[in-house]
Amino acid sequence: MSSNTGTLSEWVDQYTGDLFSWAVHKISDPETAKDLVQDTFLAAAEKIGSFKGDSSPKTWLFSILNHKITDTYRKKVKQPVRTDNHIFSELFDEEGNWKKEKRPGNWHEEEEHLLDNHEFLTVLAQCLEALPETWNTCVKLKYLSEKKGEEICQEAGLTPSNYWQIIHRAKLQLRECIEENWFHE
Repeated sequence: MSSNTGTLSEWVDQYTGDLFSWAVHKISDPETAKDLVQDTFLAAAEKIGSFKGDSSPKTWLFSILNHKITDTYRKKVKQPVRTDNHIFSELFDEEGNWKKEKRPGNWHEEEEHLLDNHEFLTVLAQCLEALPETWNTCVKLKYLSEKKGEEICQEAGLTPSNYWQIIHRAKLQLRECIEENWFHE
């Protein structure tokens, strides 16, 4: 390692804040983000001899962190899913049609800028956290990390039909939660 790339302890001082901010953005859990940043520096310490300086230290550390984040999501998705048909029996009748009182409401034009509303974002975050772990992870990977379905299936070890079923069920549960906690206040 050349002298102009700095030492690992200098990198910790320089890049911990940026790495932590990125991890919190991707994981939405500060405690897990702290662990991931710590794991990133531990992995960097183990592999520092292989760092050739072809990229900046910051780029190299972010690459390690992104792998750690992916591994975290992969572990979460592989946890067993508890199937809860409660939401379906509440929303749909025996023929699979919406129950009249549970039909989705119209979200009006004035609600167009909900993602700029702090209170709405709080409700959305609570609704996301209420999803089963696997569903939450799949939704975050698809909509927040903007990963493609096939990539999520590969990383999570899911079949495409299982993945799409998870996304569909998660969207139904999110919609119900948002309608109950935001539109029917």
